[in-house]
Amino acid sequence: MSWFRWDGEDLLLNCHLQPKASRDEFAGLHGERLKIRLTAPPVEGKANAQLQAFLAGAFGVAKSQVSLESGELNRQKRVRIRAPRTLPGLPGLTVRPS
Repeated sequence: MSWFRWDGEDLLLNCHLQPKASRDEFAGLHGERLKIRLTAPPVEGKANAQLQAFLAGAFGVAKSQVSLESGELNRQKRVRIRAPRTLPGLPGLTVRPS
């Protein structure tokens, strides 16, 4: 199992979130998940909203194209990015299959 998979035009990411970090960044892999550090605290949905904005910027899409599929109240999350326009240089991430 990989930390990402393509579902047609959509990219599904399995993430491990680290809230209250010193900066927003991709931090490599955490087991079978992509580790993402965010400055937002894990209260009142702030970290989830910042995750959505961070991924939207990294993949060149609007925030509305990034949705949380599971893990709303957990550090382990599955996120769907609808038709990403760009792919950041992440370990093992490949373009969608033809």
